[in-house]
Amino acid sequence: MRIWVGLVLISSLVAAPASAGEFLAELSEASTECVDCHSSTTPALYGQWGSSKHFGANVGCFECHGADKGDADAFDHEGRMISIIVSPKDCAKCHSKETEEFMGSHHASAAKILGSLDNVLGEVVEGPAAAMNGCKQCHGSVIKVNDDGSLDPATWPNTGMGRLNPDGSNGACSACHSRHAFSAAQARQPENCGKCHLGPDHPQKEIYEESKHGIAYYGNIDKMNLDNSKWVVGEDYWAAPTCATCHMSATSDLPITHDVGERISWTLRPAISEKVDAKAKAAGKKVKSWQDRRADMQNVCSACHSESFVEAFYFQFDSAIELYNEKFAKPGLRVVKALKANGLVTTDVAFDDEIEWTWFYLWHHEGRRARHGASMMAPDYTQWHGFFEVAERFYMELIPQARELAEHAIAEGKKSEGEAVLAEIEAVLNMDQHKWILGKMDPDEKARRQAERAEFKKRYAQ
Repeated sequence: MRIWVGLVLISSLVAAPASAGEFLAELSEASTECVDCHSSTTPALYGQWGSSKHFGANVGCFECHGADKGDADAFDHEGRMISIIVSPKDCAKCHSKETEEFMGSHHASAAKILGSLDNVLGEVVEGPAAAMNGCKQCHGSVIKVNDDGSLDPATWPNTGMGRLNPDGSNGACSACHSRHAFSAAQARQPENCGKCHLGPDHPQKEIYEESKHGIAYYGNIDKMNLDNSKWVVGEDYWAAPTCATCHMSATSDLPITHDVGERISWTLRPAISEKVDAKAKAAGKKVKSWQDRRADMQNVCSACHSESFVEAFYFQFDSAIELYNEKFAKPGLRVVKALKANGLVTTDVAFDDEIEWTWFYLWHHEGRRARHGASMMAPDYTQWHGFFEVAERFYMELIPQARELAEHAIAEGKKSEGEAVLAEIEAVLNMDQHKWILGKMDPDEKARRQAERAEFKKRYAQ
């Protein structure tokens, strides 16, 4: 009977936290004082904490928010020094391994968008408030502390993944583990990643939803066992993988990792895709190789798929990346560089020439959609939202705009510069993959396609 009563008591505590006086012997004096007030002033926050594993472990407000007097963002609150921001450095007091992994990840450096073309668009072309409410809410802001100890409202609130904190640390654990419940189950769901990974230039969430993985997940959410403490694919759940499954969570052979790039072999972010370790190797740094990263991802795949299936998928994926690189990205960049080298577009001001926008759309929006779609098995994003729009942008905008700039230069007396660009355009269009637009398709391929067209008409004429 006593065991049964104890279980009932425990479950009721988790469902709704007790009042401060009921667990004074367990909770620290400082946190008890916090609870006495915040249970009424911020009841939802208090309720979230009450459903968390922190509550069950007697980790209260002050254990996370307590600060030293010399801390940059510390202030006196009801006689105790606290800080509003709980940084990865604070979380590391208990979660050192997770913090170390996170700090080595691309996520922790997300605020390095400052100075990039994306940032120029947000800060300059659009305006600072657009970046403050948009870019920096995903990538992270530089948190500034005012002279009176308050946080600058232009930089806080912010849970950007690469946030630059007053204590010198990077990142925000609460970007994924939303305060104050810090639910692992929530962090394992694709909607959690969708705060940042969606939209025209990196629609991973939408791509996942279109994929067979996403379809299986949404049809079997009740079978996902998301609250399981270890959550090993193939042991604790079988229905479908989520973003966390593939990029972070444990398998029977691999431990959980908070470095989301640990299993990625290609980087699909830049104008031209490259293996994920390429830049580090070129700089002489020793990092985990793309082959080892791929082997780890394939280990995840093997929980559900055969070796031949996994190898075939990677053949298709690699082929799509090579196609994007060789047919569109590298030739497109050749043309853009020729324009800049010959002074036909400016080099000191970004986005002041129409063709700069065209090129940006091609690689940053359509090109990323094509590549990410292929990486996560979303055919519509690979094709109609991806390669189709890449091709249209390349043939119908980039090349004609470059040609127009060259011809205009010649008309204005810059004959050599204009002709140099025209020569580069012709060289690109005479590549085997582009000859079709000049009417130079290989005769055998042309005949084969005409036969296929005739068969198509015959099939649908009935």
